[in-house]
Amino acid sequence: MNPTLPQTDAQTVTLAILAVVLPFAAFVVNFLLLGKSKASGWVSTLAIGASTVLAANVFFEVWDSHTIHVQQVWFTVGATTVQVGILLNNLSVLLLLLVPVIALPVHIYSTAYMKDDDGYSRYFRYLSLFCFSMLALVVVDNLILLYAFWEMVGFSSYLLIGFWFTRESAIIANKKAFIMNRIGDVGLLVAILILFAVYHTFDIETLFIKPGLTRLPDLANGVWMSPNSSNWVIPGVSYQLPAFYQYVAFGGIFLAVAAKSAQFPLHTWLPDAMEGPTSVSALIHAATMVAAGVFLLGRFYPMFTETELTILAVTGCFTAFMAATIALTQNDLKRILAYSTISQLGFMVMAMGVGAYASSLFHLATHAFFKCLLFLVAGIVIHQMKHIKDDNNLDIDPQNILHMGGLRKKLPLTLIAAVVGGLALAGLPLTSGYLSKDGILIQAFDWSDDKGGLLKLVPYFALLTSWLTAFYVARLITKVFFGEFRLQKMNPHIHIHMGDGGWQYKLPLVFLAICCLFPVFSYSPVFYEDAWLYKGFLLTNIFARENLYHVIIPLIVVILSVVVMYSAYVIYVKRNTWSFPQKGLLFRMSYNEWYIDRFYNRVIVRFIVWLSHALYWFDKNIIDRFVNELEQVGRNMAGLAAWFDKNIVDGFLHLVAGIVHGIGGFARHFQSGKIQYYLYSMLLVLITVFILKLIWT
Repeated sequence: MNPTLPQTDAQTVTLAILAVVLPFAAFVVNFLLLGKSKASGWVSTLAIGASTVLAANVFFEVWDSHTIHVQQVWFTVGATTVQVGILLNNLSVLLLLLVPVIALPVHIYSTAYMKDDDGYSRYFRYLSLFCFSMLALVVVDNLILLYAFWEMVGFSSYLLIGFWFTRESAIIANKKAFIMNRIGDVGLLVAILILFAVYHTFDIETLFIKPGLTRLPDLANGVWMSPNSSNWVIPGVSYQLPAFYQYVAFGGIFLAVAAKSAQFPLHTWLPDAMEGPTSVSALIHAATMVAAGVFLLGRFYPMFTETELTILAVTGCFTAFMAATIALTQNDLKRILAYSTISQLGFMVMAMGVGAYASSLFHLATHAFFKCLLFLVAGIVIHQMKHIKDDNNLDIDPQNILHMGGLRKKLPLTLIAAVVGGLALAGLPLTSGYLSKDGILIQAFDWSDDKGGLLKLVPYFALLTSWLTAFYVARLITKVFFGEFRLQKMNPHIHIHMGDGGWQYKLPLVFLAICCLFPVFSYSPVFYEDAWLYKGFLLTNIFARENLYHVIIPLIVVILSVVVMYSAYVIYVKRNTWSFPQKGLLFRMSYNEWYIDRFYNRVIVRFIVWLSHALYWFDKNIIDRFVNELEQVGRNMAGLAAWFDKNIVDGFLHLVAGIVHGIGGFARHFQSGKIQYYLYSMLLVLITVFILKLIWT
């Protein structure tokens, strides 16, 4: 740790590290010591509760005051030294607080929701591991650790999605989520490597935050400037990457955001991820994990060009609209909320693209509360419907809203929570969702004033999406809580025993419902500019409401949203029918989720499977056959070499040895030891020499 760090900042860093590490400590304790003990739930809950308190202390110390950055040498490779440390600024401490504040009520809720599950302790181990991964992700100060914890978030979510691994649907869902997120992870890795290759550092502050490397505000409009602006000041070097590297790096980041935050075209894993426990959906697929992509945009925001921001705006707008249209006709309670999550994430990405940086992060925070609340409401409803199913031996889907209705009498507190969460999701006054969505829509219209062509349609589609949101929210609440209980209407003799549950259910609902109201974020129920969170991410202190958008847009949104919601009430409660045809192209497009998943399965997946089979055939029949033939040639050559070695080389050696042996045997006869034989030999040699001499002369 930096020895020159002020004592107060040193204590803040220590508290931040403890807030991150405590869930991991709970994971280790549950894994090594508690086994299948029910105490594991409360160990994880106490750990995340302590993290919440510590994160709150860090938040109040850092928020809107100063940045704390401590680091030390991690490792050195050649001339490159990689530092590791903690970076605490407004973005970091907001997420550091938001994650445990959302996770704590989910943990409390889960102690009751999962109490009869055989995997109770395993569930809390996974939950603690996820919280640790997400908390570490938001405070690390270099891209290597960011990528490592990005992967850990994906891995822990994989475990939670497939928690009920005996179900085939859960296994398919977690594999799908894992594979689609790997596509984004490869993109993020490529972007990180490009940034390092150009700037020779992994340090986030050096890359994006220091004064010489960040965008200066446009004092006239209070928005981020493009890198081509004269206000983009870099001492001695242009920050903008070479064109090719810039496009590739942006493409990688876009894939990472699209995968983690479920944006088109990598959004289809999120609805299937509802196979995990509903409490899991409340935490990671509505509030934290999927928000990691928006957090990544916030971290990398200074590197994007004007064109790239426009791509983000268009993609986010399209995703928001598409997902909202799909949510209109779905009957699975959790699937409706899943597509709602995709739609709201689209709003956040669009906001980043149109320069509404503060509004995007504001909506990220408000969405965390009301979507978590709605998922916990869904969990209670589904839990009670399962009891009815089991008690009466019914063959029904407990998540199908067509089997519900009239539950307001049985679940009064759950109804109130659902209404509060629904109003916040629809963006109606007195809720936090009204403030954050209001800012996005107004700034989108401001952005479109300088655009031409089809880009002018972006804010209008966002406005339409807002009304679609109001309709599917009203449809969900009315079909679940109003009218008559459809199962009882079909079978008056069924046994019904329902209730809001114990305090572990009620306390989280009350807390989250309060956090969905405007006073938590602003003293003003009308002006989003007065929200403390919005001010914390503004680049200027200008709060000008200088055009009619600031008056007209909120009025149009609220008036038509109320009309749309009342229409849904009339359609589904008073008339108990659709006023729109449930046939035709538009209905089929919505009900079948725009056929995107079907296209992936029938075209892309089939192509990949076909390609895999083709590669397998090529490997088996061409590569393996070539290798086998090569092996046979090698064997034949080895056999020939063995025969040559045995019959030629060894034969020649044996022949030479035989000749030597023969000569030796022949010469041995002359060594008999008899003197007369030696005299005869000498005489024979002399006679031979004499004869040869006569011949030569």
